[in-house]
Amino acid sequence: MDLARDTAERVARESYGRLVALLAARSRDIAGAEDALADALVAALRTWPERGVPASPDAWLLTAARNRMRNAYRHRTVTAAAEPDLLLLHLPDDSEPQAIPDERLKLLFVCAHPAIEAGIRTPLMLQTILGLDAARIGSAFLVSPAAMAQRLVRAKAKIKEAGLRFEVPFPAELPERIAEILDAIYAAYGVGWDGHHGGDAGIRDLAQEAIYLGRLLVSLLPDEPEAKGLLALMLYCEARRAARSDAEGRFIPLERQDARLWSRDLIAEAEALLIAASRFGTFGRFQCEAAIQSVHVQRPLSGRTDYSALVTLYRLLAERHPSVGALLGYAAVLVEAGRAAEARAVLESFPAEEVRTHQPYWVTLARMQDALGQRDAAAASLRTAIGLTESEAVRAFLRTLL
Repeated sequence: MDLARDTAERVARESYGRLVALLAARSRDIAGAEDALADALVAALRTWPERGVPASPDAWLLTAARNRMRNAYRHRTVTAAAEPDLLLLHLPDDSEPQAIPDERLKLLFVCAHPAIEAGIRTPLMLQTILGLDAARIGSAFLVSPAAMAQRLVRAKAKIKEAGLRFEVPFPAELPERIAEILDAIYAAYGVGWDGHHGGDAGIRDLAQEAIYLGRLLVSLLPDEPEAKGLLALMLYCEARRAARSDAEGRFIPLERQDARLWSRDLIAEAEALLIAASRFGTFGRFQCEAAIQSVHVQRPLSGRTDYSALVTLYRLLAERHPSVGALLGYAAVLVEAGRAAEARAVLESFPAEEVRTHQPYWVTLARMQDALGQRDAAAASLRTAIGLTESEAVRAFLRTLL
């Protein structure tokens, strides 16, 4: 029973988006594909303990889900018009997993289609490709789970009703869709990165899924510098994974990490991607963020962090692509560069409601206040940050700063 459950959970974690994308590619019914896959997983938990885990669990689930979709079509209609869809939904039971294509990039482009409401495109990608639930997505976008769920349902219905094609768009259509696809992949990586300290394995595995999708995107769009920039950014971060915690699982911030634990191979790959992206001569958010990480990984060579370079890069990022994260990063490096008064001006520019529950803001505010000698205010800000921190490992680290 444990083997069957563990296998089903692993396949659901690793192959959810791939299977949904393949099921929906021909039916254009994302919600129906998700329902069919859910039914297939329930069937697996019921039958695998009795009959044994199949040699190709992915193929078994795909066949079972397609059979359920075929039956659903038969119940809804028996007209000849449905027959082509029924034939397309057929898959032999003995399919090998390596024969199952990866349709996720096509589904990403569908979710980024201009016919879909702009504000729901990235959340739709996060749910359909990577299986995040409406509650987690809603939290990330400051929307209630119920409201996010309703918006996602409407977006999926729109794809089905409009008959949007599952294909990579023509080159002229790429620019208007690629930015949101990059945002969704990076958002998924961020969820997995944050889940490194605590959380379930499925959330932590999102980082690897995001990197995989980033590699696919680079191979598909070799002349898109921002795709290279995003992959470089994720690889720089991933290179430091082993150094983020000590043997007891305690959180270690970047400036205190043992650089000997960083992956030289991933850093070298990231550096090559960043150099390749720079040859196109166009500025991009992800190239800039990757360049910031490149500065950080020079510390083992120079023996120090070049905060002057970081200030320049963060200022450029905040000017070209202003966001809460960019401005907070700018304020943080200003503090480390000995320019806390300038950092205070940046932090005071945030609307109170925008950062009231944003944990990184309070951490940065505390560092700025401490640098200005405002010890009591810094302690109060740290306590607020601790209260907003979900990870116990990070909470424990912040307590040491009080």
